[in-house]
Amino acid sequence: MSRLAAIAEGFREFYYAPYRRTLARAQRDEEDLFMMLVMSEALGVPNPASYYTLELLPIVFENFHSWHRRMGMDRSPLDSISCC
Repeated sequence: MSRLAAIAEGFREFYYAPYRRTLARAQRDEEDLFMMLVMSEALGVPNPASYYTLELLPIVFENFHSWHRRMGMDRSPLDSISCC
């Protein structure tokens, strides 16, 4: 790593470090909202975009367990998905 690249990385870390937790929380909140929109049809909430979100379900299932735990549900709210 060149000296200039190391200095640039140091400055980047200096400015990013105070906001790391805030940015991580914002990203997690955005992912939770996305998960809720994608899973709304399965939860019984009508979703006008269900046709477009159907193809996203396989991707969402990987993160389903951590999502429903963050939402305060001890067990999966869906009978078809038993992750716990």
